[in-house]
Amino acid sequence: MKGIYSALIVPYDKNGKIIESGLRQIIRHNLDVCHVDGLYVNGSSGENFLISTDEKKLIFEIVKDEVGDKAKLIAQVGSINVHEAIELGKFAASLDYNCLSAVTPFYYKFDFKEVEYYYDSIIGETGEDMLIYSIPSLTGVSMSLSQFDRLFQNDKIVGVKFTSADFYLLERIKRYFSNKLVFSGFDEMLLPAVVYGVDGAIGSTFNVNGKRAKRIFELLQKKDLKAAIDVQNETNDLIERIMDLGGPYQVLKEILKTKGIEAGICRAPMKQFDKSRYSEVEELVQKFSL
Repeated sequence: MKGIYSALIVPYDKNGKIIESGLRQIIRHNLDVCHVDGLYVNGSSGENFLISTDEKKLIFEIVKDEVGDKAKLIAQVGSINVHEAIELGKFAASLDYNCLSAVTPFYYKFDFKEVEYYYDSIIGETGEDMLIYSIPSLTGVSMSLSQFDRLFQNDKIVGVKFTSADFYLLERIKRYFSNKLVFSGFDEMLLPAVVYGVDGAIGSTFNVNGKRAKRIFELLQKKDLKAAIDVQNETNDLIERIMDLGGPYQVLKEILKTKGIEAGICRAPMKQFDKSRYSEVEELVQKFSL
């Protein structure tokens, strides 16, 4: 399961409907152009928390049909509704996804026993391997090393998607749980995460910038730190420009459109891209050779 995974972008039309042809094109771009090792499906980048259960299932189906066994697939099934998470987990398992993932339950201030119950319930009902999705900045759920230890005692929990700037905790997790997978979740912090020995990374910008992410891993394996820093600097320049242009998902879709891909728009209530700035997107694509 190691490697670079794109947190898959999903295209929607003006009525909020999934554009199936565009989704297939985005998948192919990820695999054939960016050469990622796999896809993380129905995460934040797919605007997962804005769509229905049936729409989530449709995305799982389309991705599996397009990918087959040509790349690894992680199904993000997490939901504030544990029954929906279980239903989605069983559905993804029926499609032979390689692994499930679930964001920690959010909104209500769940205590750790409730978080543990949530993961145990999904695993117990599906029987599938689970990758914890820890993103405290959005969920408000922070877990200590001892709490990760408690969760990792379940053999079906194979690791964590670690989207946090707490690199001390990241280092401790890799140090004490070497048998578990740790994926970096912040694209702009990939290099230091790789230095600490993460097994891979899952990121939204990899939909267009996957080659650079893979290059950082390759250079550090060769112990060429200076070159790896240069690639991370380029990556962060790109990320900074994407954010300046109006936000990650909106701009990533515009970048994909420059490739002739039906990348659609973001689902309401997300704001839409300012079309008067499209020429700036074209300049960005050319500057960063996307």
